[in-house]
Amino acid sequence: MATDSIHQPHPDRYQQIGYRRAGRSGLQLPAISLGLWHNFGASQSVATARELLCHAFDRGITHFDLANNYGPPPGSAEETLGGVLHGPLRGCRDELILSTKAGYRMGPGPYGDGGSRKYLLSSLDASLRRMRVDYVDVYYHHRPSSDAPLEESMEALATSVRSGKALYVGLSNYPPELTARACALLRASGTPCVLHQPRYSLLERQPERGLLQTLEAEGVGCIAYSPLAQGQLSNKYLDGAIPTDSRAAIPGGFLPPKVLTAERLAHLNALNQIAQRRGQSLAQMAVIWLLRQPALTSVLIGASRVGHIDEAVVAAGAAPFDQDELAAIDGLQG
Repeated sequence: MATDSIHQPHPDRYQQIGYRRAGRSGLQLPAISLGLWHNFGASQSVATARELLCHAFDRGITHFDLANNYGPPPGSAEETLGGVLHGPLRGCRDELILSTKAGYRMGPGPYGDGGSRKYLLSSLDASLRRMRVDYVDVYYHHRPSSDAPLEESMEALATSVRSGKALYVGLSNYPPELTARACALLRASGTPCVLHQPRYSLLERQPERGLLQTLEAEGVGCIAYSPLAQGQLSNKYLDGAIPTDSRAAIPGGFLPPKVLTAERLAHLNALNQIAQRRGQSLAQMAVIWLLRQPALTSVLIGASRVGHIDEAVVAAGAAPFDQDELAAIDGLQG
């Protein structure tokens, strides 16, 4: 695909996947969203990035999720998306939901990290420049911060909406009690929180211990990231080997090999047996297991090839679990 060629979206793209409201807002997201955390940095193939983004849009995935520090290097994933928006997907901006975040380390000194008004608003401006857009649909505070009062961080999010640079705001990695406080502040500002983005998977069920209940009470949608637990909930590691092209093979990466203990491998293989009885891959079962939750608006997947996208879209339409299957999965938690 040439950089300057315009992609012709599939005419049936909106019939391929379901859409869900984000909490009590009017915003609808596809059941599957595409995250640009990995595989979209400057060191990755631009042609592959274009292919993935265009294919996702053809399958009805209208939501692309970023953060200021996604790359590597930081910021380059937003630049990659900007190139696609002004290349093959130009003219499609109004059909897309773009989200970005700030809160982790992005630059040197006291203004490149945390939750200050200075950092959050200047980071948003920089993100808009990198993506070459006038606004994002959702702007998140990426994590709680002790370097600024919660009131200041939430007022910065509200300012992003009042300025027209964001349409909605969200939170990520906030625990339940702090989420409730933040939501109250945002409501009082006239800018309610619409989405919360936690790490959530069959192997990371912390959100079930208070967060999901808080989100339902507050009318906030949940979009789960790392649904495959950095690839553990795929077929890559079931035999205990570490493929050379896997995340566990990356020195200092997000999935250290020591995590793949004998106990973990036994757990993964037991889950895989349940998936096989359902006629699904382990990755597909991991996706539909998340979407069973009433609070879930979308599952945020990563992809390095178009097959990953297709597999997730098929999973989103899979049959629901019966009680025996859910009991078997819960029983594996020990």
